[in-house]
Amino acid sequence: MGHPDSTNMRFVFFATAVTAIGGFLFGYDTAVINGANSYIKIHLNLTPAQEGAVGASAILGCIPGAMFAGFLSDRFGRKKLLFLCAFLYAISGVLSAIPRTFGEFLSARFISGLGIGASSMICPVYIAEISPEKWRGRLGSLFQLGIVIGIFMTLFINKLIQGLGDDAWNTVAGWRWMLGMEVLPALAFIALLFTVPESPRWLTQKGRESEARDILEKVGGAEHAEIELSAIRAAVSQEEGRFSELFTGIYFRPLLIAVLVMAFSQFCGINAIIYYSTKIFESAGAGKNAAFSSTVWVGLINLLFTLVAIALVDKLGRRPLLLIGAIVQTTALGLVGWMFHTQRQGIALLICVVTFTGAFAMSVGPIGWILCSEIFPNKVRGRAMSVATFTIWLSCYIVALTFPMLNDSPSIGPALTFWIYGSVSFLYFIFVLLMVPETKGRTLEEIEKSWRTS
Repeated sequence: MGHPDSTNMRFVFFATAVTAIGGFLFGYDTAVINGANSYIKIHLNLTPAQEGAVGASAILGCIPGAMFAGFLSDRFGRKKLLFLCAFLYAISGVLSAIPRTFGEFLSARFISGLGIGASSMICPVYIAEISPEKWRGRLGSLFQLGIVIGIFMTLFINKLIQGLGDDAWNTVAGWRWMLGMEVLPALAFIALLFTVPESPRWLTQKGRESEARDILEKVGGAEHAEIELSAIRAAVSQEEGRFSELFTGIYFRPLLIAVLVMAFSQFCGINAIIYYSTKIFESAGAGKNAAFSSTVWVGLINLLFTLVAIALVDKLGRRPLLLIGAIVQTTALGLVGWMFHTQRQGIALLICVVTFTGAFAMSVGPIGWILCSEIFPNKVRGRAMSVATFTIWLSCYIVALTFPMLNDSPSIGPALTFWIYGSVSFLYFIFVLLMVPETKGRTLEEIEKSWRTS
């Protein structure tokens, strides 16, 4: 394969960095509700059940967003779907800031969920399809980096807005500004998308080979473009691209791997930490200020170890990082459960929680998205990725819904809850060891061919 020079890499890096703004909006939108929900509850006079619906409403939008995005991206193109995601984020930011009733707020959050679900499917696919194999892992990690930056920055944006007024002001207006601020990066995303190209693989599949050639030449030169086009043509000629094919023949194994990777990434309990870290630390005896400080540490470690993944994913490979991450997650979660069981508090609990977060952030957090965007054949990649992202959002919803019940249950409690998550992480280690292939340094067409010959 051709090896892009630095000028070519600037072109690729710019396109992937713009796409990673979709990850930033994903992270911001996911986390912003944590700072706003207590004020929304008072302003709209919500019942406990309605408060739970506020937290879950965006996740419910993620599920159809992920499912329909694959078909639409295969039909109309990756770039058009990126535009749609950006517009959904912008519309949701406006509508979430001006609701008069509980129903209007749920509708606005559902729209944001459509954007999150669609972007979680299309952004990794677009990055995988435009990136040269040598850099695909690191560039693919930018999407997860965008997510964790969005989550981390939201902590401070919410804190800054809260400081602009007292509780009465925040109850009337502060939470509206928290949610409405999303409009600014969404508009920047829309503007920058005009400057990035369409996926060359999608263009080739649609018979627009001259456009695809121009883009591939910018990525790696004329020789790189010819080699890539030849491989894409060969792959496309062998595919019919029917959705039903995903569940039969050579496509079932990559689909099974993707679905299990996404399910394991959620049932290990990461979003119990992201959504409920303050509650976890308070239940361990920390005061509100200490719990918030601990949550900031979780966000910071999540960000720093995503950078570790970016540095190592194309050097060590996908499998080694996944295996290391799974073992560390299992150990850390086991210790968290033991500390709750023995009623130990303080810095040791924080260290174990951030160790788990760091292990996730350097392994399955970014690599799950990368792997799923790599292992599917070109012509069905969009629809197949939709199934994978549907899985992650359904799993996320189950974890978000069940953690408070498990944690507060007299018969289960936090210790057994975290031991359950640790057991899932151990099963995930066995799964990676036995089933997940290495994709480092291989083109998408070479990965596809391996399913045909294995």
